[in-house]
Amino acid sequence: MLATSTPAEQRTVLENISWETFEALLKDTGEDRVSRFAYDDGVLEIMTPLFEHENSKCNFGNFIIALAEELGIEARSAGSTTLKRKITKKGIEPDTCYYIENESAIRGKETLDLETDPPPDLAIEIDITSSSVNKLEIYSALGVPELWRYNGQNLKFYQLLEGQYVESEFSVTFPIVSVSDMSRFIQQSKTMGEIALLKSFRVWVREKIG
Repeated sequence: MLATSTPAEQRTVLENISWETFEALLKDTGEDRVSRFAYDDGVLEIMTPLFEHENSKCNFGNFIIALAEELGIEARSAGSTTLKRKITKKGIEPDTCYYIENESAIRGKETLDLETDPPPDLAIEIDITSSSVNKLEIYSALGVPELWRYNGQNLKFYQLLEGQYVESEFSVTFPIVSVSDMSRFIQQSKTMGEIALLKSFRVWVREKIG
């Protein structure tokens, strides 16, 4: 077992964890726990987010919902719902994720099963410190079409193409948004109040869609 501690995240890594043990831990710890799990074929990382991590997550969430609202499209937040498929031996709990294109397919559902339900259209991952598992491989195995990843300084957009993530300048889910656009607002979040920032973001979106 290896444990590390930082101002943004606390991580614990366990090895040789069976799929059955992973599912038992999910059940025993419940949905209300603060920590988030990432499982990759026997390796389990348990991450506990602290303030810097959660503040970034909240800002991304505000931007996503504002984008959907201003563009007049539906979205369903799935938060840190556990995404897993036994056949791949992979599972993960994103910082937050959204159904947008497939929102109607899961509307009204109270549980999510990726064996039969589509994966979220967009997932957000914030890793201020280095993760011990390959999250790109986990998300690609689960079939998540788009991933935004932020390390506290740099933001990257990834698009799933033929089972592999390819870095992209523009969002697939929100084509009007580029990495540089979103990065600018995320950087502003470090010096602006949350409400003022969100108002500024909405003005920018309205100008983009004219």
